[in-house]
Amino acid sequence: MAIAAGIKQALGSSSMIRKMFEEGSQLKKQHGADRVFDFSIGNPDVEPPPAFHRVFLKLAKEDQKGSHGYMPNAGYPRVREALARKVSAEHNVRIDGSHIVMAAGAAGGLNTVFKTILDPGDEVIVSRPYFMEYRSYVGNHGGKFVEVDVLPDCNLDIAAIGAALSPGTAAVLINSPNNPTGRIYPAETIAALADLLREHGAKTGRLPYLVSDEPYREITYNTAVPPVLSAYGESIVVNSYSKSLSLPGERIGYIAVSPGIGDKDEVMNGLIYATRVLGYVNAPALMQRIVAELTFARVDVDVYAGRRDAFMAALDAAGITYVKPEGAFYLFCRVPPRRNPGMADDLAFVEHLKQRLILGVPGSGFGKPGWLRFAYCIDEKIIRASEAAFKKAMETW
Repeated sequence: MAIAAGIKQALGSSSMIRKMFEEGSQLKKQHGADRVFDFSIGNPDVEPPPAFHRVFLKLAKEDQKGSHGYMPNAGYPRVREALARKVSAEHNVRIDGSHIVMAAGAAGGLNTVFKTILDPGDEVIVSRPYFMEYRSYVGNHGGKFVEVDVLPDCNLDIAAIGAALSPGTAAVLINSPNNPTGRIYPAETIAALADLLREHGAKTGRLPYLVSDEPYREITYNTAVPPVLSAYGESIVVNSYSKSLSLPGERIGYIAVSPGIGDKDEVMNGLIYATRVLGYVNAPALMQRIVAELTFARVDVDVYAGRRDAFMAALDAAGITYVKPEGAFYLFCRVPPRRNPGMADDLAFVEHLKQRLILGVPGSGFGKPGWLRFAYCIDEKIIRASEAAFKKAMETW
C-alpha cells in the first residue's frame, strides 16, 4: 500500500536538522564523540534546575486517587491559574486561567492554534529565516505559507509584511528570540506590527491574529523580550518548558490569549476542541503539576552565555561572520566567499565542513540560502576545540 502523496513529498525534503543529527551520530561512532563537532540540533544539554528534580520526586511519590487520569482538556484549573500569573507578569496584562490552554509542547500548541483559526487557503505570513517545521504546521491545517524577508539586521521588515497582507491573511507568525538568528524583536517593532495589523483590519474587515512562538523567551543575554499580548488585542502566545527548564522530551507547554481578543469564549473553546481532536487530548498530567510549582524557575542561562562567547571567538578567529544572538542558543552564519568561486552555497559549505567533522544546518532549510546555523547547546570544551577545525576548513574553502 502506498503512503499519502503529501507525506511522500514531505519525506523527500524532510528536516535538515534531523538529517544532520543522524549523520552526526554515525560520525561519532566512527571517530569518537569528542572528535566530532556536532552543532546540528538544538537539544538542550544543560540540566533542569535542581528544583525540578525535587518537585518531580515529591509529586511522583504522591498516591492521590486520579492523579494520572483525565482532567479538563485545557488542563488542571490550578495549573492554568499559575501559568496565567506568569504570563501576566511577562506580557504586562491581567489574565486568569480562562485565557490559558495547556499544550503538548510548543509544536503541539502551534498546531492547536492553526487548527483553530485556519480555513483552507487562509494565509499565514512568516519572516525568513524561520524554524523549518512552521511550513508543515501551517500546511497541516490547509493554510498557505507566505514568506517575507527580514531586514539586514534580521529585525522584522514591517513594510514587507504590509505588502504581503491580503484579505486572506489569517495570521502573522513571529518567533522571538528567533530560531535560527537569536534576534529579539524590539518593542517598537512589535508596536509597528500591531499598528499595521489594526490598519489592515480596518480596511478589510478582518483582523489577522498575531501568533508569537516563544520557547526561548527566558534564554536571553541582557536583552528583554518585549510583551506581545499587551501590544495587540488579537494576539496568541505559544510557549513551552523545553528550553527554559530543559524538558524537550516531556512535551509540556501552553497557549495564552490576549485579554483583548475578540470572541474569547469561541477562541478558547476552539483551542480546547482542537487539542482533543488532534490526539493530544491533554498535556501530560505529571508535567502540568510540576511546572505549576516552577513557573518562574529556569536553567542557568550564564552557561549558554559563556558558550555563545566562546563560539563567537572561534568563528572570529576563522573569519566567519554571523548575527550576534540576543537570545536562544544558535549562531546564524553567512557562508564565506570561496577562494575558488564555484558552488558557493550553504549546502556546499556544510559538506565542506563535514570533512573537518563540523556539523551545521544549511540556511536553505530555514528559508535563507547562503547561510547556515550552528547550535551551541553543547559542551564548551567541544566549542573551543572546534576553533582549529574551523580554521583548517577555511584554509581550503
